[in-house]
Amino acid sequence: MNLTATTKDKETPSASLVPDVEQSCRCFSFAELISATNNFEEKLCIGRGGFGRVYKGMILDGTTNRTYAIKRLNSLSDQGAPEFWVEVEMLSRLRHCNLVCLIGYCNDGKEMALVYEYMHNGTLSDHLHKKGTPLTWSQRLKICLGAARGLDYLHTGTGTKHGVTHRDVKTSNILLDQNFAAKIADFGLAKIGPINQALTYISTGVKGTFGYMDPSYFYTGRLTRKSDVYAFGVVLLEVLCGRPALDESLDEGLAVWAQDRIKQGKVSQIIDPNLKDHISRSSLKEFSRIAARCVLSHPNQRPTMSEVVGCLDLALSIQKRKDFSPQRGIITRKLWSIISRKGYFEFNSRVATLTPESKGTNGEIVSIPVPTLVTDPPEGQDANYDPLPAIHGFQIFGDAFPGGELSAAGYCINGTVWCMFQWVHYLSDGTIKYLEGATNPSYTVQLGDVGTYLGVDAVPLDENGRMGNLFTCFANKGLLITRRSQ
Repeated sequence: MNLTATTKDKETPSASLVPDVEQSCRCFSFAELISATNNFEEKLCIGRGGFGRVYKGMILDGTTNRTYAIKRLNSLSDQGAPEFWVEVEMLSRLRHCNLVCLIGYCNDGKEMALVYEYMHNGTLSDHLHKKGTPLTWSQRLKICLGAARGLDYLHTGTGTKHGVTHRDVKTSNILLDQNFAAKIADFGLAKIGPINQALTYISTGVKGTFGYMDPSYFYTGRLTRKSDVYAFGVVLLEVLCGRPALDESLDEGLAVWAQDRIKQGKVSQIIDPNLKDHISRSSLKEFSRIAARCVLSHPNQRPTMSEVVGCLDLALSIQKRKDFSPQRGIITRKLWSIISRKGYFEFNSRVATLTPESKGTNGEIVSIPVPTLVTDPPEGQDANYDPLPAIHGFQIFGDAFPGGELSAAGYCINGTVWCMFQWVHYLSDGTIKYLEGATNPSYTVQLGDVGTYLGVDAVPLDENGRMGNLFTCFANKGLLITRRSQ
């Protein structure tokens, strides 16, 4: 259910974000859309929302018929021409692999419609709350990470002086393509704000969806990017619990209910039953921690979307390790002594500061999670707290182009005597590919690495076989690998 203030919000996008629409996307006639949808045949209706209905349609693209999603404005809808043009203007300018792609629009007489790329797997909400094969934990993490990257791009990576606040983040506005890659959709309520002032607010009529709405925004009318962070936190809790944001079986909203259980250390009691015994404890801990931070009551206490991306990336990397190596044998002390003598972990005295974020060649922010090492006991732990094995100053040295030699290095701390390594490809669609046989701290860059984000995962262990958290580092400063040194 959408919540709309009685005073209609008529603000339009900043002029700096308004492109020449006709040069950016195609203008369709209403007759073309009638033909594409068999006159908007009922059986082709694939969704309904505040804007109107969404239809599946076939449109000729050159000599090929392609499938698109066509959203037709309902003349009786609360959303009208202002929201329509906001979405056209924004999506024709903002391009990112985790934003739904606007193909074109129709403004023909009284008829208004938007034409998007077709999303074969519907919405995240469909997969969480409708019967069918449940998403695995790794799938959920990938979807959340993709959506977080899309929001992070809106907030800070648009290439202009202005960031975008979505204002209606929810599971039904996260679409999934044929590979289950997440795409943020529905920009009709979005607003523009200065990119370098995260807490600068826009005074606006309160709009959004119950269950996802930032309480601070609801009571004050002050919209900030942290309002999106709150809504995304509700999405994360929905993904974790398998419950809708407004669950009639609960006496309170999902955000309050789940946050209380997480604070009480009862996160295992709220996990979606479909996920039991399939989640790495460390991955769950990282995920639940960032979800709880997102829904904190005061906007200042919430993380940025860049921080959320880093934490979700780490949670996914940890889970991938569990999926990739489901069984680990018992390692004896004798074997440990052999392993440590052979020097499976390379030490290096040069410790540089890793940059948390680097600009990719396409302007996309590439997050490099570098866990902060905490020497004091975590809150709630006593003085006998025994920290997990860890690596300090973990980084990659060497030439990141075909034929170049790379080495992962760092300091072993907290009793670390050995590390497991795995070199990986992070692809543009958000998937991760493990490189077979690449399990040493050194690696020779191959031609097949070109066009990927090349990274290495490392899991430290102590002499008793106790594992620390997974560390991930990227070669080439987090940029795509190219044929020549950068």
